Amino acid sequence: MKRFRQILHYTDASEGSGSALERAAGLALGNRGRLTVLGVVQLPPDLQSLAPAPPAAELWGMATQDLRERLEQFVEPVRQKELRLDIEVRIGTPFIEIIRYVLDHGQDLVMMNAEGGRGGLKGLLFGSTSLHLMRKCPCPVWVIKPGPHRRFERILAAVNPHPCDEDHPGVSTQIMQLATSLARLEGSELRVVHAWDHPGEEVLRAHGRLPAAEVDRIVRDTGATHESWLDGLLARHPLSGIRHNVHLLRGEPAEAIVELAATSSIDLIIMGTVGRTGIPGLFIGNTAETVLRQVECSVLTVKPEGFVTPVRLDQTNGGRS
Repeated sequence: MKRFRQILHYTDASEGSGSALERAAGLALGNRGRLTVLGVVQLPPDLQSLAPAPPAAELWGMATQDLRERLEQFVEPVRQKELRLDIEVRIGTPFIEIIRYVLDHGQDLVMMNAEGGRGGLKGLLFGSTSLHLMRKCPCPVWVIKPGPHRRFERILAAVNPHPCDEDHPGVSTQIMQLATSLARLEGSELRVVHAWDHPGEEVLRAHGRLPAAEVDRIVRDTGATHESWLDGLLARHPLSGIRHNVHLLRGEPAEAIVELAATSSIDLIIMGTVGRTGIPGLFIGNTAETVLRQVECSVLTVKPEGFVTPVRLDQTNGGRS
């Protein structure tokens, strides 16, 4: 995990949100890096109409100072001489201010606690801020499931290998680098999964121009190609010394990832959020969107090299301190 030297931890300093801070501090210490703890003040834009309230600028100042004091108390348990720690408070929309800070300071990683628990409802573990970051933040985003800080016993690396990764390190390469490094660091069991399908099989069989045996051969050849791609990826990222299992599954990737995460009691999924191709303006793939709305574990997401965020440094979004 030596690649993460500049770590940004976003928090609201609420009770029970210390698990991500502990992990962020440990990562910064282990990498001899710097940890910045960022809080964002959100207040209604029409404060001046709330007479007889104080002037808006005074309220912004009071809220900013209050948050800074809470952050100072929040980080106290991890403060030590060896840890380089900064506190930053900004005003605006959290995901925009987080991304602007990343662009401003060249952060390697954003970490935060998941915004909620399941409570029997889908989609509550990863809320608006984390989903925005996973779509638009240029650096990796690590969202930690709430709960006591403990090591990840089982890690799932969801890969989609492709021959071009050999010459141009892609998302699957980043995923394997992170997964193997973290598995060794934490003594975790590593599961590597690649799911594939032949999207034209139904059409080939329904059309009837090809014999069933020929369609079967085409599908088998497709599976063999995916197996070869996966073997090539694994050859570049040896798993020696790591307890591991490799899963080459046929079917929809999102369904395979969600099912494997549940049946194998996965603690952390490492996956990509942007596909190799797609519609301009669509910053998260369908597979990632489906997975994030169904899994109940921590998730570390990466994007392709060269990804450009739609958030701009000069974007209008309130003020900052």
